Amino acid sequence: MNASLRLSLNSLRSHKRRFAGTFVAVLLGVAFLAGTLVMGDTLRASFDTLFTSANGGTDAVVRSANVVTVSGQGQGTRRPVDTSLVTKVQGTPGVAAAVPVVEGSGQLVGADHKPIGGQGPPTRAGNWITDPKLNPYQLAQGRAPRAPGEVVVNRGAADKGGLKLGDTTVLRAPDPVTVRIVGIATFGGQDGMGQVTYAGLTLADAEKYLTPKPGEASSIAVRAGPGISQQQLVDKLTPILPTGVEAITGKAASAESLDMVAGMFLDLFTTLLLVFSGIALLVATFSIHNTFAIVVAQRTRENALLRALGASRRQVAAATLAEATAVAIAASAVGVLAGIGIAAGLQALFPAIGFPFPNGDLVISGLSVALPIAVGVLVCLGSALLPALRAGRTAPLAALRETAVDQSGASRGRKVTGGILLPAGVAVTLAGVLTGPNVVLAGVGAVLTLAAFVVLGPVASVYAVRLLGGPLGKVRGITGALARRNALRSPKRTAATATALMIGVAVVSLFTVFEASLKTTMDQTVSKSFAGDVAVSARAFGAGGAGISPQLAPAVSKLPEVKTAVGLGRGVADIDGGGRALTVTDPAKLSGVLDLGTVQGSLAGLGAGGLAVSADEAGKKGWHPGSTAQLAFPDGQKQTFTVRAVYAEKDLAGDYLLTREAWAPHRVQDSDSLVAVSFRPGVPLADGKQAVERTAAAYGNPEVQTRAEYAASSASGIDMMLTLVYALLALAVVIALLGIANTLTLAVHERTRELGLLRAVGQTRAQLRAMVRWESVLVAAFGTAGGLGLGAFLGWVLVKASDSAGTSAFALPPLQLTVVALVGLLAGAVAGLRPARRAARLDVLRAIATE
Repeated sequence: MNASLRLSLNSLRSHKRRFAGTFVAVLLGVAFLAGTLVMGDTLRASFDTLFTSANGGTDAVVRSANVVTVSGQGQGTRRPVDTSLVTKVQGTPGVAAAVPVVEGSGQLVGADHKPIGGQGPPTRAGNWITDPKLNPYQLAQGRAPRAPGEVVVNRGAADKGGLKLGDTTVLRAPDPVTVRIVGIATFGGQDGMGQVTYAGLTLADAEKYLTPKPGEASSIAVRAGPGISQQQLVDKLTPILPTGVEAITGKAASAESLDMVAGMFLDLFTTLLLVFSGIALLVATFSIHNTFAIVVAQRTRENALLRALGASRRQVAAATLAEATAVAIAASAVGVLAGIGIAAGLQALFPAIGFPFPNGDLVISGLSVALPIAVGVLVCLGSALLPALRAGRTAPLAALRETAVDQSGASRGRKVTGGILLPAGVAVTLAGVLTGPNVVLAGVGAVLTLAAFVVLGPVASVYAVRLLGGPLGKVRGITGALARRNALRSPKRTAATATALMIGVAVVSLFTVFEASLKTTMDQTVSKSFAGDVAVSARAFGAGGAGISPQLAPAVSKLPEVKTAVGLGRGVADIDGGGRALTVTDPAKLSGVLDLGTVQGSLAGLGAGGLAVSADEAGKKGWHPGSTAQLAFPDGQKQTFTVRAVYAEKDLAGDYLLTREAWAPHRVQDSDSLVAVSFRPGVPLADGKQAVERTAAAYGNPEVQTRAEYAASSASGIDMMLTLVYALLALAVVIALLGIANTLTLAVHERTRELGLLRAVGQTRAQLRAMVRWESVLVAAFGTAGGLGLGAFLGWVLVKASDSAGTSAFALPPLQLTVVALVGLLAGAVAGLRPARRAARLDVLRAIATE
């Protein structure tokens, strides 16, 4: 073992406390990264096993080759296949069994009369397949449905809704259907496919409620005979299928299902966790760098003695890096173990709060272990590199001086560099926001601005601490004045310590501002575009829910209190090579409940061949009233429509308006996503709402809301996401606080003699504790103030850069930002508790005698 390594290990054994904060910072960052990777691998493997197990008996799937995919709608919309094809498939050599599969949206209502599920994961219904090898669901209790109105439900849905065998309930498909539960099923041996709910009907009921007409199925499931592989089966089926119909292997169908789940949820989830892992490690970088910078300053005399005894610069620097490596390897190894524990905890926690995670053993790959350790070591070594080089440059004559106290300030080069970076970053950011907007350009500008904040930190810390600490001298007397002086002693250290907290606070502030802006935008959108009195919407978001019965709007319109009730459904079509969402409604009545702005042409009389288009879309396509547009529907039919109207406001109406008459020949399962209602003059809002609620109760009890309530509920998903963001960012804030505490602990160590002298001349233990705590609060106040300013700016950038239509509103939430500021200050006070206690416990005589 060489001398540098022995020296490093001896130093670590002698000064374990110095590196405790670094150890914990690396551990937490690595644990979060390892937990994310393990969780991602586990989820993919669990879903893969789930789909493979459930579809193990399906060797081929026959389906329509025509699909229209709209962004955010998973696998897209396919036309049905004719069930008469089942006989032809069944007669193909090599086929052991073939059954039609009818699938659609169907939401069960629980014993408490509330819809089950729908908060993200889909709510599905279909025909119960009698061939047990082709049915992904297996009966756990009861029997298969045989008569009209009988249904099998998955065990997870039954448990959530308080339903049991023999119960009668309602299935919203979306028209309400009274059903009796005759069976409870599992999916791949589990309570369901994640949090997806399922209702299995007879084939006749499934065709009646889930398809436009009998004799159509979503697909045909095929089982191969003995000795026939899946690919061989597909090869045999392909020649006998009509044009527009295809066969794929069961393995490929399972892979598509996995890709759909990954695309809609897993990739977003793991990317979000990886982003916050990066933030946590970035925050840890500043804390680690600060620790080593202070340790190197404290060991100036020791390093100088080594240089005087013949140690080279490289050996002294290598000794410091060896310490960093040892800490990094140990902390990363423990962090990986902690990350595996985090993944196990998340796996148990998330299903309990409604996230669609299936059960399964943890999957720990080599990459999930090696990558976090490598990142932890690189982060720690990178953070310690500059302090190590500084240690190597220690002059031998420094051995004649006392132990150094880092009192470095801001260099001229730092001021010049920061002075260039800041205006450049702001200029690039503004260019990205105001021209286009250009998200990439705005992102580059934001990174430059962040770098400028970091570089200028020591410069700003002098003025900020003087300003923030000014009142302390008057409020806390000499104790406050000393705390302010200590914070000003080393601007570079103060800035480095505060920067870790600044980044955490900045990200929290960014998301807080972004959330407030989204809510304000939604509120303005509803206030501007929704001209009705109440809105009837499904109690669901994401892919969940079955929508609203199209029969509800006509029923509500017959009420004496109601002037206009218009349902807005959803359709899809391929336009110019891309899938687009269509709003299916009565355009002539729509202006009575939605503000469409200036309308060119007429919304009346669109009929089966007319189309209304938003001004934005018309501008992109070069359309005007009288233009023609060809729409290709999921059923393979193409139709040329005449653009009869162009409207200005598309916020709630969407880009394309189509009549139900035009959509009816191409629809699969008809439903509304919203029913907008306006009352007759003189009808009190409360009375009108109650009348609509009574009518809606017979249609599956969808939610009836006033305009303000509808705007607020539209943002409920944002609140849930922000809660998750805050929980994840708490890790970064904890790491920042550990950095403050570690810096103060090391500062107490290097100022031991000074603190002893203060105690000797009359400073009490309480005053000493208060001095250290107030120094911590000043550092936290500086970081919090910088984080709030940076976060507000980056929030504005995010709002404007992501607003291609120019309709988003920027909002600063004063209450939430005040809470963030107070939490930052409180966090500073908490971080200073342990160093303050340690300082107060110093023996006065020993402290004075310390060299």
